[in-house]
Amino acid sequence: MNRRFTYLVLGALLLGVLVGFVLHEFLPDPAIAAAVAGDFSIIADVFLRLIKMIIAPLIFATLVSGIGHMRDTAAIGRIGLKTLVWFLGASITSLIVGLILVQLLNPGVGLGLHVATQSTGLVDTSTLTLKDFMTHLVPTSIVDAMARNEILQIVVFSVLTGMAMVALGGRTATVLAVIEQLAAIMLKITGYVIACAPFAVFASIAATVTTQGAGILLAYAKFIGGFYSSLVVLWAILMGAAALAIGPRRALGLIRAVREPTLLAFSTASSEAAYPLLLERLDNFGIPRRIVSFVLPLGYSFNLDGSMMYCTFAVLFIAQAYGIHLALVQQVTMLLVLLVTSKGIAGVPRASLVVIASTLAYFKLPEAGLLLILAVDHLLDMGRSGTNVIGNSVAAVIVAKWEGAPSEQVAESPAGSIPVAL
Repeated sequence: MNRRFTYLVLGALLLGVLVGFVLHEFLPDPAIAAAVAGDFSIIADVFLRLIKMIIAPLIFATLVSGIGHMRDTAAIGRIGLKTLVWFLGASITSLIVGLILVQLLNPGVGLGLHVATQSTGLVDTSTLTLKDFMTHLVPTSIVDAMARNEILQIVVFSVLTGMAMVALGGRTATVLAVIEQLAAIMLKITGYVIACAPFAVFASIAATVTTQGAGILLAYAKFIGGFYSSLVVLWAILMGAAALAIGPRRALGLIRAVREPTLLAFSTASSEAAYPLLLERLDNFGIPRRIVSFVLPLGYSFNLDGSMMYCTFAVLFIAQAYGIHLALVQQVTMLLVLLVTSKGIAGVPRASLVVIASTLAYFKLPEAGLLLILAVDHLLDMGRSGTNVIGNSVAAVIVAKWEGAPSEQVAESPAGSIPVAL
């Protein structure tokens, strides 16, 4: 079934490219092409709305039930600390990979652009303040947080709820059973929604190619090729870390387990779209539910490896395009700035562009350079989203290993089962 689903998504992806290319060629009027693309986008938008519909209750139910089965609050703090340690290491690695490879590949060299005085005005960087980020962590109302799918706020409330249930012990057994049933219901609904994924993949790709055409790939071939080459290096590093932790055989099994959610995130250019399916696949892979339910929601806010690598890659690409050289000290400073600002973008629309825009302003680089990457941002977002899924999968595996789960046990759990241990 998993292999069949993969083939369906791949087929939908290729068909979307073909249909989009034909429509782009036979609809020379941009207005008509945009209208047709808008019709395609209805399907993709409905699918993403279905995903957003289940995200909040799914995170709450799985996280609270996972924490509720921990022996004490000390275990919660221990897993949380290990998770954040890994996130920090993965973030630094992602930023450094982008920093190094963009200078080895030099995708912006030779463009010879001149500095313009115009400002893009395309993104709002005012959200990147420490005060706003810290106050944003705590919800004023959990109902409001769930309505707006504020993942960090839902996580904060869920962790507090789970900790309270652990502290109360047996008195919350009935509530815990109800929440576990809610989690089971949400996972069943997830299955219904994911079954529609091939249609959403076709519609999303067809809409993009209909408006932009396949020619945009050639115009930005060096930039796109360099970025995806860098992603391959980052994937190799992440999977190498997984192989060291759980062994090469299990690491290959992890790749097979997360291929569908990764492909789904890539095709829809949305990490969020893959969250429910990724939760199920990692569960079936054998990672304890209490760890998966804890690591994934945090990872979707703090461990966006693909997005972070893109930030350093894109900023230096823009500098190269304008012939601006950044000294080593400036590059190290940029890395530290991005390490901090990339952690405060949860829930910000077009988050990578927000961080890039603020970094350009910080280092007095031409803000108009953002226009260079906007044309292909969707194509690059596909790679970023897929990488974010891989990064969070590896994070869950690493934290599970640090918690003492054996590395040689191969999970043969049937679909829908909930393994107790790795």
